[in-house]
Amino acid sequence: MKSFKRILRYEGFIIVGILIVFGTLIKIFGYTNFSSDWFWFLAGAGLIIEGSISLVKERRFNRKYKIIERENL
Repeated sequence: MKSFKRILRYEGFIIVGILIVFGTLIKIFGYTNFSSDWFWFLAGAGLIIEGSISLVKERRFNRKYKIIERENL
């Protein structure tokens, strides 16, 4: 489980970004021709990883500083 959490940190986001860049470059230079659906799949995976990182960090911050939301009257 720890290795999975490690992947969901910045390393996973960097790997997805590298895959998008290299995939786009090899398509632009004509080495291969693959569907743009793969690009959007990787972009979506990157967004999921980024959102997960933000959510975990926000929850840690809220727990550490005991953030309490108040209603505005």
